[in-house]
Amino acid sequence: MIALIRVIVVALFAIVMFIFGCAYCLLSPRNPKHVFTFGRLFSAMAPVFGIKIIFRAPDDIYQRGQHIYIANHQSNWDMFTVSRAVTPNVVTVGKKSLAYLPLFGQLYWLSGNILIDRANKAKAKGTIDQVVKSIKNSKVSVWMFPEGTRSRGRGLLPFKTGAFHAAIGAGVPIAPIVCSSTNKLKLNRWNNGHVIIEMLPPISTENCGKEDVRKLANQCHDLMKQKLAELDAEVEELNRK
Repeated sequence: MIALIRVIVVALFAIVMFIFGCAYCLLSPRNPKHVFTFGRLFSAMAPVFGIKIIFRAPDDIYQRGQHIYIANHQSNWDMFTVSRAVTPNVVTVGKKSLAYLPLFGQLYWLSGNILIDRANKAKAKGTIDQVVKSIKNSKVSVWMFPEGTRSRGRGLLPFKTGAFHAAIGAGVPIAPIVCSSTNKLKLNRWNNGHVIIEMLPPISTENCGKEDVRKLANQCHDLMKQKLAELDAEVEELNRK
């Protein structure tokens, strides 16, 4: 019964978001400010699923310059959890097939996010160049999921290098974001406990070249893997109380 109620609530939310969200975006289509707005609206739905979000970030989160944000990518729960960490003037990079998802896909594109064709390496390379150009020619930051796919409870998967090529090419720092594991969340459970999202200190790409891409990716992966283990242990302790 709980799951059914939640499905109905989410369906109504999605319809309202599609109608009013798309209409709102059409006033200034592809404007990056929309990503922050809708990120907050989606994360505001977390209590509906019995999720208590704890978000931790540096004090300068809303005053800092441009970054490449990287986050772990787990499942569809990300829409209601890690979206809390989206900051103003940030656009995300997602796979091209997202555009074909009913309701969500159209809103995702109109919000100003970047779509990438991962099946086509030439187009994928062009997208990384587009990310670099967007950063250099505007004030936007870019959010990417370096695992390239959802982990679905398998821990932090190996990183692809696109985000790190983009950060070095644009000459901006990398800001890792880690969300505690969500694979134990249940649609039919009244209280799903805590989810902790933490934004780590930025990692400089100054003096880095193409030859440093893999080293940088490994450095970020190690930091995020360690933080994920720490957050999972903290969540387990919190949920025992």
